[in-house]
Amino acid sequence: MRPEQIQPLTSEEGRRIEVGASREERQRFREERRERHQDTRVVEEFNDNRTIIQINNHTYIDSPDYTRIIRDRDDVYYDELPRGRIREVVTRPNGVRIVTIRNRYGDVIRRSRIEPDNREVILVYVEDDYEDRGVWRDPGLDLPPMRLTIPREEYILDAEYVDEPDDYYEFLEQPPVERVERTYSLTEVKRSARIRDKVRRIDMDTLTFEFGSASIAESEIPKLEGVANAMQKLLEKNPAETFLLEGHTDAVGSDNANLALSDKRAEAVAEALTNVFDIPPENLATQGYGEQYLKVNTQARERENRRVAIRRVTPLVAPVASAN
Repeated sequence: MRPEQIQPLTSEEGRRIEVGASREERQRFREERRERHQDTRVVEEFNDNRTIIQINNHTYIDSPDYTRIIRDRDDVYYDELPRGRIREVVTRPNGVRIVTIRNRYGDVIRRSRIEPDNREVILVYVEDDYEDRGVWRDPGLDLPPMRLTIPREEYILDAEYVDEPDDYYEFLEQPPVERVERTYSLTEVKRSARIRDKVRRIDMDTLTFEFGSASIAESEIPKLEGVANAMQKLLEKNPAETFLLEGHTDAVGSDNANLALSDKRAEAVAEALTNVFDIPPENLATQGYGEQYLKVNTQARERENRRVAIRRVTPLVAPVASAN
């Protein structure tokens, strides 16, 4: 069920929290306020705020998106809301406000962009009952196995076979391949392969990375132009679009190192889409999957496995209604 009426994200009363202006002080504040789901074990922490965790024998990498959402010239303030939630309001020099509500575990449960004329666009919205779950559970476990009823080429688009730039737009605007039961949080989408599989995928196999690197060579940037233009076209129609960038590695190296590297690759593509092609950072989500989903099944070095994939996850995370 999708919510029929949504209150503006700034309407709930909160208590203003004084936080230092530096990036380090804001990071310390968020970490101090964040809890871990029950049965969560921290496996490894990196000095760039990435953390590898294990829940119910599944390993994930957590990396905060606020390092991309908050730019150098933005103003930021925080409100404490009931049930351990925190509201973050980012005000940009052009007057646009990005409002994000995170639950006590740091999950993004609601996010809006408020234009200078106070028009509010809802990007992410999860119903209240999600917030109080203390145990993480893959929502895909409640669903039957997926049965794909369309040809593979209509479900996965390989960038190397794209003939016309408009192919990206025509592919991304297609609906999910099966019914979406409810709105999901970004965390649920990132962690559940079964939920992600509801929407189509672009394999950006024309943009590959050097072994062990997350850097994008300047000569590789033009390979993103076609998909960036498709994103812009979709955003002109619906500013609430959200795109998930999935990072991958080959099978050489440790699992933990590959998770971190793949996450950096997804983030590098997101940064390029924002800095070069002006895709707003709040419309992009990133997640690394390491060597879990090899495109070429080999344990050796393989360039095709060092890649980023893109999904339009709007139907999974955004409600039908928007606040006015």
